[in-house]
Amino acid sequence: MPSIPFDGAKHDRYWMVPILRAVIALATAGVVTFTQGHSSQFGLVVFGVFTLLSGAIVGAFAFPNFSDTVTRAFFLGQGLIGVVTGVFSLLVSGGGLSIFLYVVTLWAALTGFLELYSGIRWRGRLAAAKDWTAVGAFTVLLAIATLLVPPGLEQRFAAPGGVEGVLRADIVVVGLVGAYAAIIGVYLVIGGLSLRWAGKRPVTGAATDDTTGTAGAAS
Repeated sequence: MPSIPFDGAKHDRYWMVPILRAVIALATAGVVTFTQGHSSQFGLVVFGVFTLLSGAIVGAFAFPNFSDTVTRAFFLGQGLIGVVTGVFSLLVSGGGLSIFLYVVTLWAALTGFLELYSGIRWRGRLAAAKDWTAVGAFTVLLAIATLLVPPGLEQRFAAPGGVEGVLRADIVVVGLVGAYAAIIGVYLVIGGLSLRWAGKRPVTGAATDDTTGTAGAAS
């Protein structure tokens, strides 16, 4: 069984990572909520900024904090995917619905499974593992939900007060991204504050390889 992946006292500062991710996620949810024109171009811009900033945070904190090579590689990969996705989304913001659906689905599937695997791998031995598992699962669900949206969706509706509109695929997916960002934002705030307030080192199993040094440094 692999040893605890964190270096020294880095565990005591790791709570900042979920908090920073939460700030970005909640800001994204707020922009989606209070903006009306949910076109694919708007979605690509908002999603691009979200993945770029989130990926930069995940990747930047991975290299200096993780001593376990597998964990470091997974989070570096997750961060790199986020940064590349963000830059690509911003560069092709006028690419239309197909690009938007493809980018959201691919990013959510790849980063979701990476974070979910990391959470399952350290389940029961790191306090942050439950947050990785939950966020990874929500991200995978975003990929599945996006795949289920018909690209040709165009449903007319009548709202109270005689207001009429058309529900399109891009509107639905932008809404999914906003809802996803709100959910993980709240979850990450709770998780980050829990890590901050706990002030405890991770509980390690009997089979942990490293009982000194890094063994006391949690997520």
